[in-house]
Amino acid sequence: MIKGFRKFFIYLTILLIVSISLLILVAGSTRYVANDGITLNAIVQTAKENWQNLDAIDKTQFDTDFMIFGRNNEMLFTTSDTAFRGINVPLDAAREGMITMAVNDGELFLGTVVVPNPAKEGLRRTFRNLILAITFIVLALIISYITFIYYINRNVVRPFNRMKEFAGFVAQGRLDEPLIMDRSNIFGAFTESFDIMREELKAAKQRETELKMKEKELVASLSHDLKTPVTGIKAICGVLAVKVQDEYVKAKVENIEQKTQEISTLLNDLLASALDDLGEMNVSLTEETSDILKVIVDEHDIYGKVSSGDIPNCILKIDRNRMSQVIGNIISNSYKYADTKIDISYDFSGNYLEMIIKDYGGGVEPEEIELLTNKFYRGRKNTAGKDGSGLGLYISSELMKKMQGQLICINDKEGFEVRLMIPLA
Repeated sequence: MIKGFRKFFIYLTILLIVSISLLILVAGSTRYVANDGITLNAIVQTAKENWQNLDAIDKTQFDTDFMIFGRNNEMLFTTSDTAFRGINVPLDAAREGMITMAVNDGELFLGTVVVPNPAKEGLRRTFRNLILAITFIVLALIISYITFIYYINRNVVRPFNRMKEFAGFVAQGRLDEPLIMDRSNIFGAFTESFDIMREELKAAKQRETELKMKEKELVASLSHDLKTPVTGIKAICGVLAVKVQDEYVKAKVENIEQKTQEISTLLNDLLASALDDLGEMNVSLTEETSDILKVIVDEHDIYGKVSSGDIPNCILKIDRNRMSQVIGNIISNSYKYADTKIDISYDFSGNYLEMIIKDYGGGVEPEEIELLTNKFYRGRKNTAGKDGSGLGLYISSELMKKMQGQLICINDKEGFEVRLMIPLA
């Protein structure tokens, strides 16, 4: 590329030197041309010999133009209309500095021959040559300029735009787009290095993705494995609650059972989140009667704080286990953060059965409503000192979407409510 610039500037320098030399030569050719007496006398003699038939004179016989007037100053003959433009009588020629000579036949005056001033004619020819030389130089410069612009566009602008586009692809994470290599342009030396960088970034991103997947698989595996001992603890607590008569011990067993339930909920959240990242949090939709919702609510109302209204008779299209997970998460959150009674009501809304779960706690800040279903987000209000992963509402919202429904959070003056839009069959 640098060699190309060097060649162009050498060419441009030579062109300028040739152009200046040409102009000097043309300008130097402008010199005073002396009157050729022999030629002038020959023109006069030719005019006299052919006076009766001037049209017989060969216009190319002499190197100069001439004009012949009669004795009454009428124009009889001319070799060029342009050379004598504006010359109507010999007096006009004299005023323009032209040479006038009388044509006599003995004592008889026949007319006048007019010849252009040789010096002015030389200047006119030189000016014409200068115009031609300047035109040639300008054309050569224009062609050189166009060639240079094309060269710059091909070897600088286009490669730069390709690199700019490539940088945009890298910034967007599109690392499969290779950078076209061309060593002939100014960026040719860097092109290969940038493409190697792209390949390294792509490999690093692939390794990072694989590591994240392994982490998710590990979390999913551990969450699944931990559910077995937790289930065993819950079962033992159930047995102890029946067998033990001591109230103090019974209270401790209930406390253990409560903590075990919280651990079970957290494990379910972690497992669901890991499966979601792995693309394995699937739902299997089946048709269920609406009374299944009462069964699910009763399963999770371990403290008896839920008051449920009448459920309209209809057929729902849901995943029973996933629906249980959603409702369980919402009731568990109300237990944990509100610790009030929970009212559940039902109503039809288009193609959905709307299930409204409402508690009477402090709710959340208005600006946090849109953030509650984000992964790992926990509200600032009523969460201090309380266990939680910030996954419950996120997983519940994702599961509702997978079941072609929706989860909506609403904050009002009386408390906090979650509306589940459950699709009808």
